[in-house]
Formats: sequence, structure tokens, C-alpha cells
Amino acid sequence: QVQLVESGGGLVQAGGSLRLSCAASGRTFSSYAMGWFRQAPGKEREVVAVINRSGTSVADSVKGRFTISRDNAKNTVSLQMNSLKPEDTAVYYCAASTQSFAWKLYEYNYWGQGTQVTVSS
Repeated sequence: QVQLVESGGGLVQAGGSLRLSCAASGRTFSSYAMGWFRQAPGKEREVVAVINRSGTSVADSVKGRFTISRDNAKNTVSLQMNSLKPEDTAVYYCAASTQSFAWKLYEYNYWGQGTQVTVSS
């Protein structure tokens, strides 16, 4: 079992930055693919960025603005969000997959409770 706890959400003005963090339990953290997802009101949950042993991938909508990273020694994964836009407003979720690489929601086995990010115009 893996437990995930997100932190770092909040209210920020457009153009600002936030850094989300996710703390994971479990001794095999380094073997999991990790991802950040988001869900805006009335919309489906979507992938934002993923990271695994071979590298990272980010959604086109956040490319050049968001960066995902992980610290396997601390069992954490982070999402640095710069140049935030009102359309980035959503609940952001951290997730873990037992697969070596995972992009789609159904490939993720464990989910955090989410953290709200609100970007004002």
C-alpha cells in the first residue's frame, strides 16, 4: 500500500507561481511511476505531468510552465508551476503507479486526496 499526501495548493494571481509537493509512504517509492493530475469543476480529471526512471512527460497545456521532479531519498514528488493562468484552476492530485511508465488515469493505483489551486485573473 502507498499513501500519498499533497500540499502546497492555494490562491495565486495570474502569472504567479506555486509549488506542489506530495509525500509518499512505502519502501519501494523509487520503483513507481508518479504523476500529477488535475480536475476542474465540471471537467474530467486530466494528466498534467508524469515522472519515471527514464524521464518526464508533461501535458501540452502546461509545457514550458510546469516541471515535475522527485526526490527518492525523501519519498517526495513535486510540481513547480510557473506563469499560472486562470484555466489552471483545479484540484490537483498526486498519484502512483506500479507500472514503470504510466500516462493514463486508469494506470495509476494510488491517489492522494488532492489540493486546491486557484488562479485569479
